[in-house]
Amino acid sequence: MQNTAKQVAEYLLQIKAIKLEPTNPFTWASGWKSPIYCDNRKTLSFPEVRTYIKKAFAQAVKEKYPEVEVIAGVATGAIALGALVAEEMNLPMVYIRSSAKAHGMTNLIEGEVKSGQKVVVIEDLISTGGSSLKAVEALREANCDVMGMLAIFTYGFQKAEDNFTNANCNVDTLSNYNVMIDRAQEIGYVKPEDVNQLKQWRKDPGNWGV
Repeated sequence: MQNTAKQVAEYLLQIKAIKLEPTNPFTWASGWKSPIYCDNRKTLSFPEVRTYIKKAFAQAVKEKYPEVEVIAGVATGAIALGALVAEEMNLPMVYIRSSAKAHGMTNLIEGEVKSGQKVVVIEDLISTGGSSLKAVEALREANCDVMGMLAIFTYGFQKAEDNFTNANCNVDTLSNYNVMIDRAQEIGYVKPEDVNQLKQWRKDPGNWGV
C-alpha cells in the first residue's frame, strides 16, 4: 500500500487535484485558513489517474472485504468513483445523497440495496468524517452491514479518527497527508521552508494562520 500511497499522492499533485499554497492560504467553508485545497473529482478527467485509482480501490476491497455484495458511493464527489469500482468488480452500486430528496420517493439512498447486504462505501476525501459517516448511518438505518469505507485521501485529522472510532466504522485511504507532503518534497513541488508550515497546519488546522 505504501507504493500506492506515493503514486496516488503524486498523481493528485500532478493534476492539481491537490494545491499547496502555504504563503497564500485558502479559506474553507468552515472558516479555517488552509495551505491545501483538495478536489479529487478532478481525477475523473484524467483516464490514467482514474484507472489507477479504480484498480487500487478494487484491489483494496478484495483484500479487506472479500465478502462485499454492494459498492456505495457518497454524493456527490464519490458517485462516479463508486460506479467505476462497482463496474471493475461486477457488483451492484448505490449512492447516498447528502440529504433526502424533497419530492418523489424522498430517497436518501439511490439504487437498490437489500436488508442485510454487505456494503463497502467509497469516498473521495476524508476531512473530519462528518458527511462521510452520515452516509454510513443512512446505510445502517436501511439494515445494511457496512463493512467499512475506502477513500482516495485523508488529511489525517485526529477528529476524523475519533469520529470513525466512535461510529465503529473501519476506514482506509489510498493516500494521506503525510505521504503527500513527503512526495511533494521529493518531486520539488514545495520549497523546503514551506514544509514546516504544512505540517503545523495539520496538527491544529482551526488555529493555523489566525
